[in-house]
Amino acid sequence: MLSQAVEDYLKTIYKLQGEGPAPTTEIARALGVSPASVTSMAKRLDAMGLANYASYRGVSLTSAGEKIALEIIRHHRLLETYLKEILDYPWDQMHEEAEHLEHHISEEFEAKIDKMLGYPTHDPHGDPIPSREGHMTEPALDALPDAAEGETLLIGRVSDRDPDTLSYLESVGLLPGSQIKVTASDYPDGPITVRIRGSSVSVGPEIARHVFTMPADR
Repeated sequence: MLSQAVEDYLKTIYKLQGEGPAPTTEIARALGVSPASVTSMAKRLDAMGLANYASYRGVSLTSAGEKIALEIIRHHRLLETYLKEILDYPWDQMHEEAEHLEHHISEEFEAKIDKMLGYPTHDPHGDPIPSREGHMTEPALDALPDAAEGETLLIGRVSDRDPDTLSYLESVGLLPGSQIKVTASDYPDGPITVRIRGSSVSVGPEIARHVFTMPADR
């Protein structure tokens, strides 16, 4: 069995690696550890065959490392969905609870909550849930500030980085699945105003950057 620390690193590297390796400085920032600690773990993951590490070039996962990372992400996103939809956890507690539980649930438990929830494809934030086979498709979404006035959009995802922002977005209805129309935009200096369910809502530039959309007719 892998340690919780190893699983956290694999999950973080997966999220940070893009077209190239994940920079060690970004991994350190995401995990709240020192760059030296990241370097030490990167070398360990490399020796385990879970990652490829080269000094000054960053860290990328091997296929074995990606498989484990996707399994942990699947656990996390299923748990968040269960905690929100079944237990009605608030946003500020849901993520931390899932962070703890994701390392400890069995595959049998995972399968049971997956079935109970109706085999969801996305978590409450709109993030895709990896399949049991380890496949995950990231939808093409645009940040709300990129929208033009007059556009009708569907919210596809909201960032889970800040629980307070999530609570605010929930209070005004700006959550995945909601259809909005951009009626005015003063970004980046002022708010973006949208029409949602017959009401007008204005959000500041910082909050707008947490909302990701797609054309409503997609």
